[in-house]
Amino acid sequence: MADMTSMPNSTTVLIVGAGPSGLAAALSLLHHGFKDFVVVDAVEQGENTSRALVVHAATLEALDTIDCGEEIIAKGTKVRSINVGNRSSKLVFTDFSSLDKHTRHPYALVIPQNLTEYVLGEKIEGYGVTVHRPCKVASLKRNENDDHLTDVIFEDGKTITAKYVVGADGARSVVRRMAGIGFTDPKTGEQGDRITNLAQMVLADIVYEGRDNNDLEFLGTISPESFFLSIPMPNSFNELLAKNGQEVEGQIYRIGAGVPLVDGGIPHSPSMEYLQNLIDRFGPTMLSSDASVNPSSTPVRIKEVIWSTRFRTHSAIADKGFTRLDGDELQGTTVATDESTTKRGGVILLVGDAAHTHSPAGGQGMNLGIRDAVFLGEALIKHINASASQPSNVDTDYILREFAEERHKRALEVIAFSKYLLSLMGAQDKKISWFFPISATTVRDWVMWLGGKLGFMQARTAWAMSGLGGR
Repeated sequence: MADMTSMPNSTTVLIVGAGPSGLAAALSLLHHGFKDFVVVDAVEQGENTSRALVVHAATLEALDTIDCGEEIIAKGTKVRSINVGNRSSKLVFTDFSSLDKHTRHPYALVIPQNLTEYVLGEKIEGYGVTVHRPCKVASLKRNENDDHLTDVIFEDGKTITAKYVVGADGARSVVRRMAGIGFTDPKTGEQGDRITNLAQMVLADIVYEGRDNNDLEFLGTISPESFFLSIPMPNSFNELLAKNGQEVEGQIYRIGAGVPLVDGGIPHSPSMEYLQNLIDRFGPTMLSSDASVNPSSTPVRIKEVIWSTRFRTHSAIADKGFTRLDGDELQGTTVATDESTTKRGGVILLVGDAAHTHSPAGGQGMNLGIRDAVFLGEALIKHINASASQPSNVDTDYILREFAEERHKRALEVIAFSKYLLSLMGAQDKKISWFFPISATTVRDWVMWLGGKLGFMQARTAWAMSGLGGR
């Protein structure tokens, strides 16, 4: 970590945010041989909670292109199948082996976000690059001496001038807000735009006790009132926690559950008792703390809570991922007709949660952000080189516009997919209609069971989750 006193007064590229997207953007630039950039982050040290948990095949392939894939894979657990069922039996089995002919990564990699950040952070330090912390952006303004530059002012008054500012500073992005870019729900028309049983959710990292649970697999459990998830974490997560002074014995699991709105609001940092109640209500009976319900007659209880949080599921996307700060953008032209219409204002780009956010259904969020960042590196290098070799009145911004438009399109696709999954897993227990008096959740379970018997449906689900069809 480097403090603000060592930060230069100017740079070509300023990356705001040192989460997975910001670090991946920096590594992509380094991979292309570019080193004139600075990375800043608002917090004194990187996040120490697990948050996002899965890295899919398309993201691993993107990381491979900048020589970062193997380090990530070494710390994670390869999940080759996912089981989803009701509380007592399996309904559908998603087998990632169908991806064999499409990728060298036919699996979902379970690795907590803080471990992903740690690996990427170590990688960037190996290049001699440091993250300047804590550096909280307060405002952006056009440089008085050069219209093509942006002055980035931090809360302590320090200013750095940059030609390109990359906002990788999360869903509450200061860069996005200061650039005047809107951030709204795209309303894709998916059923997920409706209220579901997953409108509010809990996530937690826990340790079970009461049985030999080291063989528990990736489990999803649907019920008429909720969706429950239990995922074994890699042992490397225990090692990272120990390195940070938190010793945890035993297998750690990520659990997640929707909390019905009729239950009221979720407490901040849900307690062990609250989480246990959710498992007993919505989890598979094999994890129940009630011996009369648990098929093994051995109650399973939470032994330890490492981390827990609450959130509401929602989606939003930035109006645009590229703009010029308070400036003029050439649209659809190659050469400006006169000097008054040449492009002005420093370049502003958004990646990751600063550009789009959505529910965690399908584990797509961090994946999309990392791919944004990896592909941004190439686009930036092309723009920097083109701008240096072309007259100022030639429109080179088409490179960044095309990048931003492509990533916007991909984000809309992922948001639609996550909303579909949300509507499926969080379907409310209502009768379909008066003349067809059967529960919507019953029909869903039948359809999922039938689909799980069909190989092409398994392959289609694995393909959609992998991200390979829309990188």
